[in-house]
Amino acid sequence: MRQLRESTAPAAVGLPVGRRRVRGLRREELGELAGMSADYVRRLEQGRSHPSAGVVNAIARALRVGRAEYERLCALAGYAAADGRVPNDVGPGAMRLLERFTDTPMFVSDAAMNLVAVNSAFMALGHWQLTGDPWEWNIAWRTFCDPFDGFKQSAGDATDHQAVLVARLTSALLRYPADASLAALVDEMRSRSPLFDTLWRAPHPVAAYESSAAFIHPDGGSVTLVGSLLAIPGDDLAALMLTAAPGSADAARLAEIVSDGGEPAIIKVGQPGPG
Repeated sequence: MRQLRESTAPAAVGLPVGRRRVRGLRREELGELAGMSADYVRRLEQGRSHPSAGVVNAIARALRVGRAEYERLCALAGYAAADGRVPNDVGPGAMRLLERFTDTPMFVSDAAMNLVAVNSAFMALGHWQLTGDPWEWNIAWRTFCDPFDGFKQSAGDATDHQAVLVARLTSALLRYPADASLAALVDEMRSRSPLFDTLWRAPHPVAAYESSAAFIHPDGGSVTLVGSLLAIPGDDLAALMLTAAPGSADAARLAEIVSDGGEPAIIKVGQPGPG
């Protein structure tokens, strides 16, 4: 932020040039342009205050920065440079993951935990039964408000899984404060699930971005898999891969389930909220 301030010519933001002892803008000038005090500007530059997304936008407008500088400011502050809504386009990075691991159950979700694409190996597990609910493709909603009959976890794994979901939704709401569907999802979950509301107000620390679960197949058998979360930063997406221990009975059972699921395919699914 200080680098941007000192490299901004006064004339570029409509200020008189005159005789100056420092390069670029003074803190007082940036504060006036952005609607904040010079002391607050100083604290931001020294890392003693954390700006809201609105403050970041105000600074970017005041300095008239380009898209690259705006995105860097957002990244430094922990926000996504977005126009209000959570992006849910399945980019080439996500498609490459799904295409290369056809024998591994996998889904891709957006920052709000809406599934946007799955592979046929994931659907072959048979546990994701649709309910007709507006958020039936949202993993957080299904975990806290509409749990699957064919998905069982130990208490410890469930705690880890829930902590990750709450942390990701909290981060998404901070980065996309104008996304009405995301805000509605969080509000509805807090109303419907006492557990989610408790964790939202006092979240557990994330111990690990993976957990184990038993998937009960419609044929009555089960397979225990470990879900590992992988970030896809360029598209603000995440992929979850489900794997079994190599050489285990679960690995053999998984191979059988995937083989019975037919030809490998990638399926775009889900929706970004109600409607």
